[in-house]
Amino acid sequence: MRSSLRTILIVAAAAVLIVLFLRNVDLRQVGADIAHANLAWLALTFTTFVVVIGIRARRWQFLLAPLGQASFANSFRATAIGFAASSVLPARAGEVIRPYFLARQEHLSATGAFATIVIERVLDVVTVLVLLASFVFVFGRQQAAEHPDTFTPIRWAGVAAAAGAAAALALLFVLAGRPSALDRTIEAIERALPQRLSGFLARLVARFTEGLAVVRQPERLFVALLWSFPLWLTIAVGIWSVAKAFGLLVPFTGAFLMIALLVIGGAVPTPGGIGGFHEAFRVGATTFFGAGNEAAVGAAIVLHAFSIIPVLALGGVFAAQAGLNFGSMRHMADEAGAERPA
Repeated sequence: MRSSLRTILIVAAAAVLIVLFLRNVDLRQVGADIAHANLAWLALTFTTFVVVIGIRARRWQFLLAPLGQASFANSFRATAIGFAASSVLPARAGEVIRPYFLARQEHLSATGAFATIVIERVLDVVTVLVLLASFVFVFGRQQAAEHPDTFTPIRWAGVAAAAGAAAALALLFVLAGRPSALDRTIEAIERALPQRLSGFLARLVARFTEGLAVVRQPERLFVALLWSFPLWLTIAVGIWSVAKAFGLLVPFTGAFLMIALLVIGGAVPTPGGIGGFHEAFRVGATTFFGAGNEAAVGAAIVLHAFSIIPVLALGGVFAAQAGLNFGSMRHMADEAGAERPA
């Protein structure tokens, strides 16, 4: 019942966002803009999102090293399968499927591997905020001058999110670097909760701490953060090139702002970010860069398609090779969520 209600809410949210995205839009003009988009720039956009999968896999492989050696090939397959699942299944199911699938291939701790996904997200947030700050305070002075009222909340949101990301990094470092504090926490849990539940939570925390081993090595965490910049700069190239394909006046550094808006829009847990992603791109392009509404809508549709087609194609092939379909991947997500660490 709870799962059905969640599905209904997700579908409703996606429908509302799509209606918002397509309001007062001339769909015939959108089709014409897509048909006349520059193919060379579109090819670059498509290529960037294939490259992004490889960079994500390499960064993840680096983060997993303290848990055990995971091959790049298996890390790449798991990354493609995970993101493909998130593109069609609700509630970011691929975030659970990815470490669970890799753990089965490489005989790693699934809970420990999942902890590295948490670290990835923190690194992504930090990187996106650095790029946003560079645009807001350095490269985007013209837009800031033209839209002072709009930029004020963006500045404050960036500062608040940066503080939160820094706090999360500090917490991860403390949790991994002070196992004695965790031991005391586990003992308190065991005293306060029934034995079966407390035992499960204790094992879960211990396994999760394994995945935080990377932050015991500041140099390794720093290198992982460095890997995040080519990742997000490649995504910026994809956004900028699709803007060029549709004749939108978005400079390369303007893609830094668009990335932040797309991250916010994609935070709505619809499959593949449908609706939120599209509306975030349209609002950003029309509000800050003077794009026409139909051209912005067309660019948003193509950008979203190109961001998920590579992972769907690669993930589908790799999943088929492993004997999986999207139904079995949904089951895998449920199984991973219910798994009890030994």
